[in-house]
Amino acid sequence: MKRTIQFIAVLGMAATLLSFAPPAKEKTKKLSTFNVKRVLPFSADKVWQAVAEDYGAIANMHPKIVSSSYIGGSLKGGEGVERICHFNEKGTQYLKEKMLDYNPGQMQFTNQVFQAGKFPLDPEVTRAVYTVKVLSDNSCELSFNMQYRTKPAMMGGMMRGKFRGLINDYLLSIEHHLATGEKVTKENFKRIKKQYSKSEKAQNNAQMMSLINN
Repeated sequence: MKRTIQFIAVLGMAATLLSFAPPAKEKTKKLSTFNVKRVLPFSADKVWQAVAEDYGAIANMHPKIVSSSYIGGSLKGGEGVERICHFNEKGTQYLKEKMLDYNPGQMQFTNQVFQAGKFPLDPEVTRAVYTVKVLSDNSCELSFNMQYRTKPAMMGGMMRGKFRGLINDYLLSIEHHLATGEKVTKENFKRIKKQYSKSEKAQNNAQMMSLINN
Protein backbone atom coordinates (compact mmCIF):
# COMPACT_ATOMS: atom_id res chain seq x y z
CA MET A 1 0.00 0.00 0.00
CA LYS A 2 2.84 2.31 0.95
CA ARG A 3 4.58 1.71 -2.40
CA THR A 4 1.34 2.40 -4.26
CA ILE A 5 0.94 5.74 -2.51
CA GLN A 6 4.56 6.67 -3.33
CA PHE A 7 4.05 5.75 -7.01
CA ILE A 8 0.92 7.91 -7.23
CA ALA A 9 2.81 10.79 -5.62
CA VAL A 10 5.63 10.49 -8.18
CA LEU A 11 3.11 10.51 -11.05
CA GLY A 12 1.49 13.61 -9.60
CA MET A 13 4.83 15.44 -9.37
CA ALA A 14 5.68 14.45 -13.00
CA ALA A 15 2.33 15.74 -14.25
CA THR A 16 2.88 19.04 -12.41
CA LEU A 17 6.35 19.48 -13.91
CA LEU A 18 5.08 18.72 -17.44
CA SER A 19 2.33 21.30 -17.08
CA PHE A 20 5.01 24.00 -16.60
CA ALA A 21 7.30 22.73 -19.35
CA PRO A 22 7.51 24.85 -22.54
CA PRO A 23 5.61 23.47 -25.56
CA ALA A 24 7.63 21.49 -28.08
CA LYS A 25 8.90 23.58 -30.99
CA GLU A 26 7.04 23.14 -34.23
CA LYS A 27 9.17 21.45 -36.87
CA THR A 28 10.67 24.05 -39.19
CA LYS A 29 9.68 23.63 -42.81
CA LYS A 30 12.66 23.03 -45.06
CA LEU A 31 12.94 25.72 -47.73
CA SER A 32 14.69 25.80 -51.09
CA THR A 33 16.21 29.09 -52.27
CA PHE A 34 17.91 30.60 -55.29
CA ASN A 35 18.83 33.99 -56.70
CA VAL A 36 18.83 35.15 -60.31
CA LYS A 37 20.18 38.50 -61.55
CA ARG A 38 20.31 40.24 -64.91
CA VAL A 39 21.83 43.53 -65.99
CA LEU A 40 19.32 45.42 -68.12
CA PRO A 41 20.19 48.29 -70.52
CA PHE A 42 17.49 50.59 -69.14
CA SER A 43 17.15 53.05 -66.32
CA ALA A 44 16.20 51.65 -62.93
CA ASP A 45 13.02 53.78 -62.99
CA LYS A 46 11.88 52.14 -66.24
CA VAL A 47 12.46 48.62 -64.94
CA TRP A 48 10.81 49.43 -61.59
CA GLN A 49 7.74 50.70 -63.42
CA ALA A 50 7.54 47.46 -65.44
CA VAL A 51 7.89 44.98 -62.58
CA ALA A 52 6.36 46.95 -59.68
CA GLU A 53 4.06 49.74 -60.82
CA ASP A 54 2.64 47.59 -63.66
CA TYR A 55 2.49 44.58 -61.32
CA GLY A 56 -0.71 43.21 -62.81
CA ALA A 57 0.63 43.20 -66.38
CA ILE A 58 3.29 40.53 -65.86
CA ALA A 59 1.79 38.48 -68.72
CA ASN A 60 3.25 40.99 -71.20
CA MET A 61 6.77 39.87 -70.31
CA HIS A 62 6.61 36.29 -69.04
CA PRO A 63 6.88 33.38 -71.51
CA LYS A 64 4.76 30.99 -69.43
CA ILE A 65 1.94 33.29 -68.27
CA VAL A 66 -1.00 33.39 -70.68
CA SER A 67 -2.85 36.23 -68.94
CA SER A 68 -2.68 38.26 -65.74
CA SER A 69 -4.79 40.86 -63.98
CA TYR A 70 -5.26 42.69 -60.70
CA ILE A 71 -7.61 41.32 -58.04
CA GLY A 72 -9.90 43.54 -56.03
CA GLY A 73 -10.07 46.57 -58.31
CA SER A 74 -6.45 47.73 -58.02
CA LEU A 75 -5.02 49.70 -60.95
CA LYS A 76 -1.31 49.73 -60.09
CA GLY A 77 1.23 48.15 -57.79
CA GLY A 78 1.45 48.98 -54.10
CA GLU A 79 1.39 47.49 -50.61
CA GLY A 80 -1.15 44.67 -50.36
CA VAL A 81 -2.07 44.69 -54.05
CA GLU A 82 -2.96 41.27 -55.47
CA ARG A 83 -2.79 39.70 -58.93
CA ILE A 84 -3.70 36.42 -60.59
CA CYS A 85 -1.47 34.77 -63.20
CA HIS A 86 -2.96 32.16 -65.55
CA PHE A 87 -0.62 29.56 -67.04
CA ASN A 88 -3.15 27.99 -69.42
CA GLU A 89 -6.12 29.16 -71.47
CA LYS A 90 -8.65 27.27 -69.35
CA GLY A 91 -7.53 29.12 -66.23
CA THR A 92 -7.10 25.92 -64.24
CA GLN A 93 -3.36 26.48 -63.69
CA TYR A 94 -2.79 29.72 -61.83
CA LEU A 95 -1.01 31.54 -59.04
CA LYS A 96 -2.49 34.27 -56.86
CA GLU A 97 0.15 36.64 -55.53
CA LYS A 98 0.38 39.69 -53.27
CA MET A 99 2.83 42.59 -52.98
CA LEU A 100 4.31 43.02 -49.51
CA ASP A 101 7.06 45.25 -48.06
CA TYR A 102 6.54 47.62 -51.00
CA ASN A 103 9.45 50.09 -50.94
CA PRO A 104 9.70 52.33 -54.02
CA GLY A 105 12.51 54.35 -52.40
CA GLN A 106 14.72 51.26 -52.27
CA MET A 107 13.08 49.78 -55.40
CA GLN A 108 12.26 46.54 -53.63
CA PHE A 109 9.18 44.47 -52.81
CA THR A 110 8.23 40.93 -51.81
CA ASN A 111 5.96 38.89 -54.05
CA GLN A 112 4.03 36.46 -51.85
CA VAL A 113 2.15 33.49 -53.31
CA PHE A 114 -1.12 32.97 -51.41
CA GLN A 115 -2.91 30.50 -53.69
CA ALA A 116 -1.01 27.99 -55.82
CA GLY A 117 -3.83 26.43 -57.86
CA LYS A 118 -2.67 23.03 -59.05
CA PHE A 119 1.03 23.84 -58.65
CA PRO A 120 2.86 21.71 -56.04
CA LEU A 121 3.90 24.71 -53.92
CA ASP A 122 3.31 25.61 -50.28
CA PRO A 123 1.79 29.14 -50.39
CA GLU A 124 2.68 29.87 -46.77
CA VAL A 125 6.41 30.02 -47.45
CA THR A 126 6.70 30.62 -51.21
CA ARG A 127 7.80 34.17 -52.01
CA ALA A 128 10.34 36.18 -54.00
CA VAL A 129 12.05 39.50 -53.37
CA TYR A 130 12.42 41.80 -56.40
CA THR A 131 15.22 44.38 -56.20
CA VAL A 132 16.20 46.94 -58.82
CA LYS A 133 19.71 48.38 -58.37
CA VAL A 134 20.96 51.47 -60.20
CA LEU A 135 24.18 50.92 -62.16
CA SER A 136 24.12 54.03 -64.33
CA ASP A 137 21.61 56.40 -65.91
CA ASN A 138 20.83 53.81 -68.57
CA SER A 139 21.49 50.47 -66.87
CA CYS A 140 20.41 48.60 -63.78
CA GLU A 141 20.49 45.17 -62.18
CA LEU A 142 17.26 43.29 -61.55
CA SER A 143 17.53 40.68 -58.81
CA PHE A 144 14.99 37.93 -58.09
CA ASN A 145 15.63 36.19 -54.76
CA MET A 146 13.22 33.30 -54.22
CA GLN A 147 12.37 30.89 -51.44
CA TYR A 148 9.84 28.10 -51.82
CA ARG A 149 8.69 24.74 -50.55
CA THR A 150 7.25 22.05 -52.78
CA LYS A 151 4.59 19.50 -51.97
CA PRO A 152 6.03 16.97 -51.34
CA ALA A 153 9.13 18.69 -49.94
CA MET A 154 11.48 16.12 -51.48
CA MET A 155 10.82 17.69 -54.90
CA GLY A 156 12.41 20.99 -53.86
CA GLY A 157 15.97 20.20 -54.89
CA MET A 158 14.90 18.62 -58.15
CA MET A 159 12.78 21.65 -59.09
CA ARG A 160 15.43 24.28 -58.30
CA GLY A 161 17.10 24.06 -61.72
CA LYS A 162 13.77 24.26 -63.51
CA PHE A 163 12.65 27.27 -61.46
CA ARG A 164 15.99 29.04 -62.03
CA GLY A 165 15.69 28.47 -65.76
CA LEU A 166 12.15 29.83 -65.76
CA ILE A 167 13.18 33.01 -63.94
CA ASN A 168 16.18 33.50 -66.23
CA ASP A 169 13.75 33.34 -69.15
CA TYR A 170 11.47 35.80 -67.36
CA LEU A 171 14.24 38.37 -66.85
CA LEU A 172 15.31 38.02 -70.49
CA SER A 173 11.68 38.54 -71.51
CA ILE A 174 11.51 41.74 -69.46
CA GLU A 175 14.49 43.06 -71.41
CA HIS A 176 12.92 42.16 -74.75
CA HIS A 177 9.54 43.66 -73.89
CA LEU A 178 11.07 46.92 -72.70
CA ALA A 179 13.30 47.12 -75.80
CA THR A 180 10.62 46.35 -78.39
CA GLY A 181 7.17 46.64 -76.79
CA GLU A 182 6.40 43.14 -78.06
CA LYS A 183 4.37 40.92 -75.76
CA VAL A 184 6.33 37.76 -74.92
CA THR A 185 4.33 34.53 -75.33
CA LYS A 186 4.91 30.80 -75.37
CA GLU A 187 4.76 30.93 -79.14
CA ASN A 188 7.37 33.63 -79.79
CA PHE A 189 9.74 33.03 -76.89
CA LYS A 190 11.82 30.38 -78.65
CA ARG A 191 12.66 32.91 -81.37
CA ILE A 192 13.35 35.63 -78.82
CA LYS A 193 15.65 33.44 -76.72
CA LYS A 194 17.57 32.31 -79.80
CA GLN A 195 17.99 35.95 -80.84
CA TYR A 196 19.41 36.99 -77.47
CA SER A 197 21.60 33.89 -77.21
CA LYS A 198 23.27 34.80 -80.53
CA SER A 199 23.71 38.40 -79.44
CA GLU A 200 25.20 37.47 -76.06
CA LYS A 201 27.52 34.92 -77.68
CA ALA A 202 28.75 37.56 -80.12
CA GLN A 203 29.36 40.00 -77.25
CA ASN A 204 31.30 37.39 -75.28
CA ASN A 205 33.44 36.56 -78.32
CA ALA A 206 34.15 40.24 -78.90
CA GLN A 207 35.20 40.71 -75.27
CA MET A 208 37.47 37.67 -75.45
CA MET A 209 39.13 38.91 -78.61
CA SER A 210 39.62 42.32 -77.02
CA LEU A 211 41.37 40.73 -74.03
CA ILE A 212 43.60 38.62 -76.30
CA ASN A 213 44.60 41.62 -78.42
CA ASN A 214 45.37 43.72 -75.39
